[in-house]
Amino acid sequence: MADLLLFAGTPPVAGVNDTLGQWAENFIGIFRQGGETFVGLVTGIIPLLIVLLTAVHALIKLIGPERIDRVGEMAGRPGLRYYPIRYLVLPVLAVFFLTNPMAYTMGRFLPERDKPAFYDSAVSFVHPPLGLFPHVNPGELFVYAGIAAGITQLKLPLGDLAVRYFYVGLIVIFIRGIVTETISRIMFARRARDAEEPTEPEVSTTATDRPAPEGA
Repeated sequence: MADLLLFAGTPPVAGVNDTLGQWAENFIGIFRQGGETFVGLVTGIIPLLIVLLTAVHALIKLIGPERIDRVGEMAGRPGLRYYPIRYLVLPVLAVFFLTNPMAYTMGRFLPERDKPAFYDSAVSFVHPPLGLFPHVNPGELFVYAGIAAGITQLKLPLGDLAVRYFYVGLIVIFIRGIVTETISRIMFARRARDAEEPTEPEVSTTATDRPAPEGA
């Protein structure tokens, strides 16, 4: 009868009816646990996210969207000194103020050659700040929650983890932006070179161009 149990570790019960009843109770228990988790989110993280989103939208209104757009225009200028603006300042501001996925629209200020690299930086930064600013990507908060669960079991502070996670994210997006820009420029140059190379016209062979057979 122990082989009929639905969950491992559940003590055996006598009789088929009792076993089926225990299966049903365990099955409903899964959804009951999910409901308790949902209630915890409704009373915990969801109000926090609503307040954060409201505060960020109010901050955008106070600063002025045109000033944020001005940073994007500055990031598109050529030169090594604009790399930190393009792959650090702009992705961080875009993710913080516009959140995922609207953050990627800030790439409209950049030239075509820099858009892939900016997207790579921005999309890589939608997880690192979740410990400090969960409003940037609330749909994937479980990514940070899974990491934080292990730290909590070790009884270590979560604040230190959130700050380190944020700093590592800054380093990663800056490196990825530079690497992706280098790869993109190589690809664009190769495409331009292929487009400039003239193609040789095909020579069609007609009946008059063919050599006459011997003895003709």
